[in-house]
Amino acid sequence: MTRVVVTNGNIDRAWKNFKVKFARSGVPSELKKHKNYTKPGVERREKKKEQIRNAHKRRKNY
Repeated sequence: MTRVVVTNGNIDRAWKNFKVKFARSGVPSELKKHKNYTKPGVERREKKKEQIRNAHKRRKNY
């Protein structure tokens, strides 16, 4: 659970801190993952495509 302490009544700063902590906790990405079901074969294909793209990017930087 994400907690933020409001100091000196500064709610804007507390809200900004909360958004940063919430994003870093990984909750939004988990929600996105569980939003719909993907079949295992499709998941494997997407993972393989991503690995190929990453390999091309790494090779391009050298």
